Amino acid sequence: MSIVIKQVTVEFKNHVRAVDQVDLTIPRGIYGLLGENGAGKTTLMRVLTTVLTPKEGEIWLDHIRYEPQQYETIKRKLGYLPQELNLYPGLSVRECLEYLGELSQIPKNICKKRIDFYLEKTGLLPHQKKKMRQLSGGMKRRVGLIQAMLGEPEFLIVDEPTTGLDPEERVRIRNLLVDFAKGRTVLFSTHVVEDIAATCSNLAVMRKGTFLYTGTVQDLLNHAKGKIWMAAVSGEDEARGLEAKYHITSKQYTEEGMTVKMISDTRPAVPCTQPQITLEDAYLYLMAPKETL
Repeated sequence: MSIVIKQVTVEFKNHVRAVDQVDLTIPRGIYGLLGENGAGKTTLMRVLTTVLTPKEGEIWLDHIRYEPQQYETIKRKLGYLPQELNLYPGLSVRECLEYLGELSQIPKNICKKRIDFYLEKTGLLPHQKKKMRQLSGGMKRRVGLIQAMLGEPEFLIVDEPTTGLDPEERVRIRNLLVDFAKGRTVLFSTHVVEDIAATCSNLAVMRKGTFLYTGTVQDLLNHAKGKIWMAAVSGEDEARGLEAKYHITSKQYTEEGMTVKMISDTRPAVPCTQPQITLEDAYLYLMAPKETL
């Protein structure tokens, strides 16, 4: 299943364009949607889930065009984890999932097997009898992810699925999404570059309602090749001096002192080396104001 977005625009009543004439093709597998808060990612996902209707443009889910008379058919193919999700606080984790499965008309025996499977995969099996109101934010995100996958949708959309999770849980959820994406399409929206680097080979980078980049992770890394520099400094004073001249993306203390990572189109006028480029480096290079480079 692929999703094709053509010249889609979403404009709110105050004439602010949250999504501005975007084109995108989302193929099978996990596709990353990366961008800072307020970039328009959530608005685009609300369009893809039929919650919002765009002002202009068209969207196709394989051969099905997004239009009101097709929304029910489209929604049956979708699973969605929104950024904000309020499930039933008085129900236990299992009761909540059973109820949601019933609403989705999943046969009880199949629903039970899926709930058992996903509770184990998300580490929630020991917590299945807890009331939803007793869960931490990270646990609620995991329950939300299960409800999105419960109907085994062809197109799964997840908005910040690792928010509030500790590092071990994040790895577990990322691995679950990779497994789930086999033969399906998963749109993974986040502002955490590490999540995209660990799961996706294709991505789009969004800012202010438009796409700065669409393509492969490798091509984005190549885009930043020769632009990332590492220098050793004696301390904060020298680091501040470099900040006045160059775009500094990180500082790190080591046994030998401090190192700083810089983005520059040309070699900085200090002793420096070129480290192995990470997706975070490439993303920061893409997002950096070009006049500072």
